Amino acid sequence: MEPKAALHAPRYQLEDHQVESEQAMRYGWSEFEVVPANSALDVGRMLAEASQSLSNCTESVPSASVPIASRSRGFVLPEDITITISVIGGPSKGEAHQLSKPRISIGRAGGATDIQIDDPKVSVLHCAVAVSQNRIKLYDLDSTSGTYVNDEPIQTAELEHLSEFLVGSSLLLVTILPKRHA
Repeated sequence: MEPKAALHAPRYQLEDHQVESEQAMRYGWSEFEVVPANSALDVGRMLAEASQSLSNCTESVPSASVPIASRSRGFVLPEDITITISVIGGPSKGEAHQLSKPRISIGRAGGATDIQIDDPKVSVLHCAVAVSQNRIKLYDLDSTSGTYVNDEPIQTAELEHLSEFLVGSSLLLVTILPKRHA
């Protein structure tokens, strides 16, 4: 007999196919939380799904049939500015991460994301930030607790200098500054 919670496992849309999640579910403090059955494999699968989700959200992303070397053509870090994401509230307060590539993932410490936040309310793969055409976009990646901008839950939001967003119980700040030339 299948546990009742497993009947309500999340489903992910992958192009024309429906794939049912094989992750076990358990009842948490106030919501259902995903408990990875095999963390390394699940994180890899979630990163692949997030990459596909992020690609679907941006019109300038080439399809999967395009060679890997040219997939990031639509995403470019501007050469004349520095983009930094700082944790200004929560357990990892004080950490700052300068973007070194145009697409980054944000998730819980111990995962395989670009920015890892030591916050139990942050999903293993929580959200992503992408830079293209001088725009910075934030994408929620079906996180358990959601991603918030201006106290509103978002799926996608555009970020500007001094934009703040909430992941789990951690508040993050985006700064966009001109690079100093020596």
